[in-house]
Amino acid sequence: MASGTGDPTRSGTTTIVAARSYHVTTIDGYSSSLNTHGYRPSYNSDPFRAGGRTWHVIYKPMGSPCRPDNTEYISVSLALDDVVAVDEAVMAMGTEWFIKRKDLERSECLKDYCFAIRVHVHLIKEAPPMAVVPPPDIHRRLGDLLSSKEGTVVEFRVRGGKTFAADRLVLGARWPVFRAELFGPMKEGTTTDVIQIGDMEGQVFGGLPTFVYTDAWPEIKQEEGDECAMAQHLLAAADRYALQRLKVMCEEKLCEHIDASSVASILALAEQHQCPRLKKACFKFLGFSSVAFLEAIESEEF
Repeated sequence: MASGTGDPTRSGTTTIVAARSYHVTTIDGYSSSLNTHGYRPSYNSDPFRAGGRTWHVIYKPMGSPCRPDNTEYISVSLALDDVVAVDEAVMAMGTEWFIKRKDLERSECLKDYCFAIRVHVHLIKEAPPMAVVPPPDIHRRLGDLLSSKEGTVVEFRVRGGKTFAADRLVLGARWPVFRAELFGPMKEGTTTDVIQIGDMEGQVFGGLPTFVYTDAWPEIKQEEGDECAMAQHLLAAADRYALQRLKVMCEEKLCEHIDASSVASILALAEQHQCPRLKKACFKFLGFSSVAFLEAIESEEF
């Protein structure tokens, strides 16, 4: 049995079908159910199990006694026997106008004063509300830690005397190159370390701790024309200090800056630091047209 409106739905919510089942109820003695001497009877089927619940079918051969406008119809509904925490309105459902008696009597469904009703039970429940998980912000929190210079400090001193402070525990966990130097047997008990980086500009090296803390591209203030040069310096530093993710990010940046004036230096960098993808991009640019190749040869970088 299915009502004319199909499966129940709820607007504004997500529903899922928890179980599907069906049951066939046979109505015997159709004619005798009509000999009621003026009153409109109601009959209950034997209980049955479907979808993990106990149900019974309510059959009213002369329509619902509560409705004077359906006396020519058979009413059928499905009732839940189990006590569950649901709204009373869903304890029983069906239709008061299941079929006109004269239509049933003319059909092939009625044989020997018997007919069967097949009841399909679809248990539908609302899906639990979707939890809104906030995006991860560990990169921001670690970035704040780097800016605050709190924790057990290790100090990097670069060319020109500029210094960068960072937490030695974070560096040891995220930067394997310095792990042995920071946590070797001679370092136990020390609270401050000074690591000399004498062959690198502070502006370039400053991007490395930022990346180590946040796992994101270091935002270094640069003139627009210097972005390509900074990406080259960072790639060389990332390769030297085994920051493979940063190295790949630098390759991505440099692929966007390949032109006639930069292809020679980028190609040399790709060759020196084993960057096959970047090297391939340079060759692709050079092979795109003879004009680009000639301009590259004539540039000061070639």
